[in-house]
Amino acid sequence: MNIEENGFEIHSNFLDDNSISEIIYEIEGLESDYPKHGIRNAEKKLATVKKLVDSNLLREKASSFLSGIPEIVRVIVFDKTPAKNWLVTWHQDKTISVSGKADVPNWGPWSLKDGVNHVQPSLQVLKDMVTFRIHLDDANESNGCLKVIPKSHNLGILSKETQDRIVRESDDFVCSAKSGDLLVMRPHLLHSSSKGTAPSHRRIVHIEYSSFKLPMGLAWA
Repeated sequence: MNIEENGFEIHSNFLDDNSISEIIYEIEGLESDYPKHGIRNAEKKLATVKKLVDSNLLREKASSFLSGIPEIVRVIVFDKTPAKNWLVTWHQDKTISVSGKADVPNWGPWSLKDGVNHVQPSLQVLKDMVTFRIHLDDANESNGCLKVIPKSHNLGILSKETQDRIVRESDDFVCSAKSGDLLVMRPHLLHSSSKGTAPSHRRIVHIEYSSFKLPMGLAWA
């Protein structure tokens, strides 16, 4: 699969076992009441994730998919488990996180998540973004891996009705992956994930990069 044609591609054996073990060890060392199933701004909370997202390995890989120097947009650690076994319906990732709030034509609505401003920007911004999903565990249909609609990133920003029609009329692709594999995708590619039928740890480091030059007064959060 090629990202330009299909909106995604999978790279096997991208991250080494030692790096994976370090990240998992730090996650497991968090307080027991910490919401480990969804850690927003993970690069600000986990030193191992900060090291990863700033590494030459990821920066150089991101540069190959973007028009300029990659900047971090958003980092989230997900862990789908028997206790937290969720369904994500078909959707596009259409929002970005930025340092402040500004009146920008064709941007909106705005929202606040974990103390950070989020906004839906113009399509041009999304086209100059790339999402990395680094698998810390094996992911398959039994533990709720990602599914995508190939080529749907070429259709722009879609209404809910249009999304539903495209899903009905299209064949999805199940993004099974091994620990250490990297899924690369455009954020506005239609994607979803089902509840795991045999849920276990399905830990993902979700990283978004962009080389889009933000309007005056705004910076990537």
